[in-house]
Amino acid sequence: MTLQVQFLTMVSMIIGGLYLGIARDTYLRFTPYWRQRIILKYVFEIAFWMIQTILLFYILYRVNAGELRVYIFVACLLGVSIYKVFFASLYKKVLELMIRLLLIIYRTCKEIIRVLVIVPIKGIAYLIFLIVQFIFSILYFSLKLVFTPFKWTITFIFSLLPKKLQKNIRKLIGFYSIIKNTSIKWIKNILSKRR
Repeated sequence: MTLQVQFLTMVSMIIGGLYLGIARDTYLRFTPYWRQRIILKYVFEIAFWMIQTILLFYILYRVNAGELRVYIFVACLLGVSIYKVFFASLYKKVLELMIRLLLIIYRTCKEIIRVLVIVPIKGIAYLIFLIVQFIFSILYFSLKLVFTPFKWTITFIFSLLPKKLQKNIRKLIGFYSIIKNTSIKWIKNILSKRR
């Protein structure tokens, strides 16, 4: 390994250490959200460190073809130490600010969607429901007005018929309702079996 490659390797690993400190603090900031779920906690922990190891080794591979030396680990630890001493508190403040900003953007977008999309759709649906209800109530009262005189006429004619004929008509109407109810039950049974 030439001196230039060794120097690039040192610089790369110091930057890698800085990155590792940033990544770890970012990860630790979000760990309270899954701390209670033990399995998820272990899965995320293992995945996090595996990803960081792969990234650092990829950087090392690009710089010096993946040769591992003791000074590489020292350079990485130096990068983490530099981050902890000089940048950790500043980065944590910036991270909190970014999280707050993203939450404000998310809540604003959610409220805009609610006001511009959901509320108008609900209002239109309610208006359509009221119009349909109004039309049906008008139709119902119109039909009632039209058929009420017929009902009174049929009731009056039925009362003029002999008692024996009235009894036979009632039996016929009862037989018709039994057939209707039985047919409805059969149809329901057939439809439920198909499901």
